[in-house]
Amino acid sequence: MLLKNCRVLYHGEEDIKDILVEKGKIIKIYRCSEVEELDIDEIVDMDGNWVLPGVIDVHTHMRDPGLSYKEDFETGSKACAKGGVTTFIDMPNTVPNTTTKEILDAKESNSKNRSYVDYGFHFGGSKLDNSEEIKKVRDRVASTKIFLNMSTGDMLVEEEKVLENLFKESKIISVHAEEEMVDKAIDLARKFRKPLYLCHLSKKSEVEKLRAAKKEGLKIYGEVAPHHLFLDSSMANSLLIMKPELKSKEDNDALWLGIEDGTIDTIGTDHAPHTLEEKNSKTTYGIPGVENSLEMMLKELNKKIDMKTLQKVMSENPAKIFGIAGKGKIEVGYDADLVVVDLNNKEIIKNEDVISKCGWTPYSGIVGGGKVLLTMVRGHIVYDGKNFIEKIGEGVNYKNV
Repeated sequence: MLLKNCRVLYHGEEDIKDILVEKGKIIKIYRCSEVEELDIDEIVDMDGNWVLPGVIDVHTHMRDPGLSYKEDFETGSKACAKGGVTTFIDMPNTVPNTTTKEILDAKESNSKNRSYVDYGFHFGGSKLDNSEEIKKVRDRVASTKIFLNMSTGDMLVEEEKVLENLFKESKIISVHAEEEMVDKAIDLARKFRKPLYLCHLSKKSEVEKLRAAKKEGLKIYGEVAPHHLFLDSSMANSLLIMKPELKSKEDNDALWLGIEDGTIDTIGTDHAPHTLEEKNSKTTYGIPGVENSLEMMLKELNKKIDMKTLQKVMSENPAKIFGIAGKGKIEVGYDADLVVVDLNNKEIIKNEDVISKCGWTPYSGIVGGGKVLLTMVRGHIVYDGKNFIEKIGEGVNYKNV
């Protein structure tokens, strides 16, 4: 397959290139005039639209198994494809919690042939000390997710000895840590010399803690969710309740600054869908996100974020941090995970257009920053702007980080 007239960042510069794809990989990137004599069966003209590396969302809750009335692998992966997300990593707080090898085996088996995009899993740390289970699976998962503030089931870990054992045996640790718990997580990472991924930072003070840890030379990374960039506490209502909660406009601005100066490494949606009935009937934490994350970030293109930084925080850095092999860049030898966007097509985001099973979006009524025209996973078109083509998603491979 030849993708013609692709507007890309190539060696840091905006350019129009043709991209040759074979067996799911990018095998050559040409100047347009160089490919006239090639004998190619399938040619797709991108008409000068931007072609970006597929978004990698390493923070999703696909609710499958156990809570699949809210979302499942098929509907969640469709939402990903529609939003330009070509790889997602699923969190462990499903039912049952993913805290044993046996449960991870079942979850992997349950997910086969059900996803339109590629996927992986985080493993859950347990207050019951499942460090022996972590040893069995750590090379098969993106990280061990440890909850220091709140969680479901047995995943809120408070006992110091258990925390130490979980940190010792993990390849990389992702944490739900807010305010003073950010300090605790950093202290444990320092003590055991482990890479640490701070999920969904939401406060100025938390960004400052991360910035200081990086200056110290610690291998610590920070994530921010789009809702903590675009929504603030003045907008809170029964739908816009999540953990961490929405914060002040000042906190939002500090997060944007953290992206600009490289303190914040990734955008992760914390896609956590609930039905409207649940959200309106009781206090329920979590909102959907994967379907609109890219178009929301594109709203601030060339204002609060440039194209190079956008691709780093949404594609390159997630792959690098978690060792997701072959993904995150438009380069020869990488998977042909690509998303084509029309930056001139700025549509109003509407609940009635939502693909996610929950049927709503926190960004309803907001004008997006561009429209996804096509999403490709390993050289296969899985979404053509209107239709979902085939469920070719596979589990990702990990390399050493």
